[in-house]
Amino acid sequence: MFTVIATDISGRHKIDAGYYMVCAAVSMEMTPTSIEKINEINTEAFLMTKSPELVDIVGMIEKTAEKIKKKGILVIERGDLFNLDEALSKSIFTREIRYQESIGDRKAIEFAHHVSLSTRNLLLRETGMDIRLPEIEETNAQ
Repeated sequence: MFTVIATDISGRHKIDAGYYMVCAAVSMEMTPTSIEKINEINTEAFLMTKSPELVDIVGMIEKTAEKIKKKGILVIERGDLFNLDEALSKSIFTREIRYQESIGDRKAIEFAHHVSLSTRNLLLRETGMDIRLPEIEETNAQ
């Protein structure tokens, strides 16, 4: 078994005044095929008025993961970093990262995704932000 910190960001599309995103970092013990134990979870919310760029995404991931006490390599979905080559992505971070490689990694990122999406949905509901997309509103209005 080994320790990883799986990450995910939900909310990279515009709503209301900007981009309301939640990043999740989940420390876990895993094998190449499964998650064995969840050690710790941290989420951070971010609101931006402009579309997030690569440097913004890296900052969000690092800020969220730095609060995890148990250290491990960051496992990130390639798409979260705009499909950037893994070697280039590694040079941007201040800590060790890798893209998902195994079934266990995929499960870990999926777990982090559920955490980030659920947290974002809860926060949106509690703050009363309008999460409907304009195209949906127009379709329903007709």
